[in-house]
Amino acid sequence: MRIAITGATGNAGTALLRRLAAAKSEEGEDLQIVGISRRHPESLVPPYLNVEWHDIDVGDVEELPRLESAFAGADAVVHLAWVVQPNRKPDVLFRTNVTGTANALEAAGRAGVPHFVCASSVGAYSRAADKNERVGEDWPVDGIPGSHYSEHKARQEALLNQFAAEHPDVAVARLRPSLIFQRDAGSEVGKFFLGRIIPRFIPSRPRLPLLPVPNEFVFQAAHADDIADAYWRVLKQRASGPFNVAGEPVLDPNALGWLFGARRVLRIPVALLRAVVDLSWRLRLQPTDPGWVDMAAGAPLMDTSRARKELGWSPSRSSLQAIKEVIYGLGSGAGVEGSPPLRER
Repeated sequence: MRIAITGATGNAGTALLRRLAAAKSEEGEDLQIVGISRRHPESLVPPYLNVEWHDIDVGDVEELPRLESAFAGADAVVHLAWVVQPNRKPDVLFRTNVTGTANALEAAGRAGVPHFVCASSVGAYSRAADKNERVGEDWPVDGIPGSHYSEHKARQEALLNQFAAEHPDVAVARLRPSLIFQRDAGSEVGKFFLGRIIPRFIPSRPRLPLLPVPNEFVFQAAHADDIADAYWRVLKQRASGPFNVAGEPVLDPNALGWLFGARRVLRIPVALLRAVVDLSWRLRLQPTDPGWVDMAAGAPLMDTSRARKELGWSPSRSSLQAIKEVIYGLGSGAGVEGSPPLRER
């Protein structure tokens, strides 16, 4: 099987390369891997070894011929390319996230790729009515207003629907994962959401005397290796349609307090946190815009029954393990050798 992966050096992409390498060495799968990224790996060490690399900017329409050439002969394309920064340049985000998805679909169609697998997200879903209930894959994917990430994921879903309708012979699958964490993404997560300075002052085992967090911050997380395993199962089974994937248990303010060793969890209103984040973002004290608060408070909890039943998927690590790893990785500036986006601090 020949598999082309966009965004192959990122968080999910690196984990997927590890999973495919294991499928080749441990399960005897005959796989040819094509890695596509804006920046070539700085050193070809595992998991970037034995990959055919192409430096292509998926958001550049003029790169379409090269992208089509990279997809040529592929049995499947996994589209993972996505950016969350710079928040202050929405046109740059749109170019990679929305235009990049349109370009990947166009190139796959031209190349005659029979299976297109895309990284959607829990962020594509519309606001939850009740966080005590879990939603299936039929929940509306109109996004959450105010969050560029959520709005772009909703646009991506619409592009996938259009492509599937125009190419009924192509199996179109989309994974809607929860937050994806691993220790090796610690440096990237810190840089994206806290900036380049603040993470340097975070200890490798952070403990907080007080954790201010809204009641509405109830969410799901999963380890990157478990998300990668879900992608592999979709590829191996040539599955189509949407799949919710998330670890257990659900994370709430009490769980976050335990993870950060907080002596007390202070329940604060969402509006107050949003105002603080908005002000500090406008003053350029940190890089996270208030849309992330809107999405964190509004995103629903997902029912993962379909992935478990149809793909035979189940997480091997708990959500607590996943978020604990990235917290420790954030404090220590952990990363992956060779990966430009996952570079160690």
